[in-house]
Amino acid sequence: MMDEAFPFEGKILVSDLQGPVTANDNARELTTAIVENGDRLFQAIRRYEGALSNVSRKEGVKPGDSLRLILPFLKAYGATDSSLLRFSKDNMRIVPGADKAMRYAQELMSSFIVSTSYEHYVGAVCDRIGFPFENTFCTRLSMDMLEIEDWEIETLRNLVQEIVRLPLLEIPEGAGSVRDLSSDDRLVLRRLDEIFWTEMTDLSSYQLISQVNPVGGDEKATSVVEICKRMSVPLEDCMYIGDGQTDARVLQVVKRSGGLSIAFNGNLSALREAEVGVVSENAITTSILAELFYRGGRDGVLEALEDWSLDGLRGNGVVHEYLLREFARTFPEGLPTVSRLDKESLPGMAKASLAMRERVRGLSLP
Repeated sequence: MMDEAFPFEGKILVSDLQGPVTANDNARELTTAIVENGDRLFQAIRRYEGALSNVSRKEGVKPGDSLRLILPFLKAYGATDSSLLRFSKDNMRIVPGADKAMRYAQELMSSFIVSTSYEHYVGAVCDRIGFPFENTFCTRLSMDMLEIEDWEIETLRNLVQEIVRLPLLEIPEGAGSVRDLSSDDRLVLRRLDEIFWTEMTDLSSYQLISQVNPVGGDEKATSVVEICKRMSVPLEDCMYIGDGQTDARVLQVVKRSGGLSIAFNGNLSALREAEVGVVSENAITTSILAELFYRGGRDGVLEALEDWSLDGLRGNGVVHEYLLREFARTFPEGLPTVSRLDKESLPGMAKASLAMRERVRGLSLP
């Protein structure tokens, strides 16, 4: 029984950053602020990344690689390491309760952040919430590692204007090859291929594409495995929290290894691979789940979900009464949705999570 549970030593919590902790889409916001027609450019490149990784399956391209494909254009519009850091600090939005949740998790067990985001943003968030930057894995990047000449700046800016004039790629659900695209989308895809893999390869700024390796899905999974090996902790004693496509692989790995995989306001990609789904406007829910996991492991969390209520949580005697009072105060009209996932619940959970993601953006703290 849960009331007989005792703290397990050697537990680990690993969290994604954007989604469970912050409400930014940092790379998109940076591009919008720095580049002319930047939001349209970022949308175009993100959809192109999706086509490369899921449809044409270009070797060496993975979810998250839009963060490297956008870099030459950021450089052409004057982005520097200091401007990326300043923008990240000034525009950061913390999910309500996430700063306290991450501090609380650190009191219970070794905690880490694994993020696709640029190190400037991750470092700024760590400073804000009091999290050790040395316990993070993220996309390493130096914008100041090279200088580009005026003709290259002009070339890149002209390419930006061409890309934003192209129609946005439309990828049909279930598309498995380029043949599944419309003729117009195949033309757009062909032109983008020419730009990124032929015309830009002789530019000095192409180093930003060839040498920067975003922490995508496989890198996140590898990072979590490395963390567990370094800490001499089995994966079954790892709790992972994610929300998006780049979290799907690590959620799958943790779940298959007997650990606890949680989709926090997750999209369908994350929900498909997670064992537990959370729809919550406040990250105090993470604190509750972290204490349950620390004291009872995965089984302890799943047992608590069988009676997910304040009375149920009080009855199992695991969660500290102070935390339960804060939980009740934060959600006076009823607890947020936290449930074990199955195929039948996925569509409804995905819809609720999407709505909550939008709500959290409005509630998040600057």
